[in-house]
Amino acid sequence: MQQTPSIPVTSSGASDRTPTFNTQKPPSKWIGALSTIAILIAAPLVALTLTAFVFQSYEVDGPSMETTLQNRDRLIVWKLPKTVARITNRHYIPARGDIIVFAKKGLFDEYGGAHEKQLIKRVVGLPGDRVVVQDNHITIYSAEFPDGFNPDINHDYSQNIASVTSGNIDLQVPEGEVFVNGDNRTNSLDSRAFGTVSSNDIVGKLALRVFPINGFKSFF
Repeated sequence: MQQTPSIPVTSSGASDRTPTFNTQKPPSKWIGALSTIAILIAAPLVALTLTAFVFQSYEVDGPSMETTLQNRDRLIVWKLPKTVARITNRHYIPARGDIIVFAKKGLFDEYGGAHEKQLIKRVVGLPGDRVVVQDNHITIYSAEFPDGFNPDINHDYSQNIASVTSGNIDLQVPEGEVFVNGDNRTNSLDSRAFGTVSSNDIVGKLALRVFPINGFKSFF
């Protein structure tokens, strides 16, 4: 009778054959180089995307928001709500009292040339409001307050508002627009001069003051 060759086994029943190993070479150094290049390209793209659609740094130029904000304060402006509104084809209307950055066309410089400039002001009037500026104060008339109210009273920013509000205004804020003022009412180019601001021109709302360090503040 032909005998079947025996195969030595270990006590666990496994074959005693010599095991094989994966001898594949490690990734080429070119893969590491390409990964580094991809990171270097992706990083600025991510930064540009965040700046365009999520948040952006600004520096205050001028005294129009004193004493809430000072000249050369460094700010972070939150742009995501405006981005979402644009994607969903809706108006972005900040809350009354929010400080916003917006673009305004047709402003004149010291040489008489018209241009677009980004400004920072506080939202005072909302769509549908009747805004009356008279006798050095502002009155807002709305469906909720038909007898009118002063938007500068009983707010956390009230103590920062200059006592004098120049101008003589009586207007209805259109749909999709807001009425804005600088907190330094005696030295501010705002809706008293150029009218209401379209939601299309709003960049975003003030989120943080990050400089000077001892003046760090959240505006959420």
